[in-house]
Amino acid sequence: MTLAQEINGRLRKAPAWPIYIVFTLPGLWWFYLGATGGLGAEPIKALEHAYGKFALQLLIAGLLVTPLRAYAGVNLLKFRRAIGLMAFFYVLAHLLVWLVLDVQAIDRIWADIVKRPYITVGMMGFALLLPLAVTSNDRVIRRMGGMAWRKLHRLVYPAVILGGLHYVMLVKGWQLEPLIYLAAILTILAVRIRWKQRFLPA
Repeated sequence: MTLAQEINGRLRKAPAWPIYIVFTLPGLWWFYLGATGGLGAEPIKALEHAYGKFALQLLIAGLLVTPLRAYAGVNLLKFRRAIGLMAFFYVLAHLLVWLVLDVQAIDRIWADIVKRPYITVGMMGFALLLPLAVTSNDRVIRRMGGMAWRKLHRLVYPAVILGGLHYVMLVKGWQLEPLIYLAAILTILAVRIRWKQRFLPA
């Protein structure tokens, strides 16, 4: 038995629901730190950044599921929905911190979306993720049909790219970390596209 087969055997026995609990804990911890002064001089900005960065990490993790199956033989498909939903949860938390705690004025929200390109890009990414989160349940999949559902969920690709661009545009100057995230996203997507072209379907 190969290592990948042994790992897959263990993964088949593991439920997906603990992912929701495990990935919720960092968000609760960051919120606690922000409320108790543990996030520095600008806790709202720090909390907003932590949620957004973790959301991007989870989106990237979701993209890695297919390459891991294709090239390493490790099958994490049963966990992809949970990872994706938790990514959306943190995108939503990131947005709510900005809306409720940072902006705190309804008239400024639209002005910021229009005038600040990085916010425009971020909102576009959120808009693409919203229908994916709403349709990520068995009932909707059955009603839509597998083919239509898979086509809709390809929106995750431009959504993740927009998330990476949002991070790059958000920081001041050309910082290395956001560029690494964007490069990782583009590389993973290129690998996925190449694999799909050779071994359809994904």
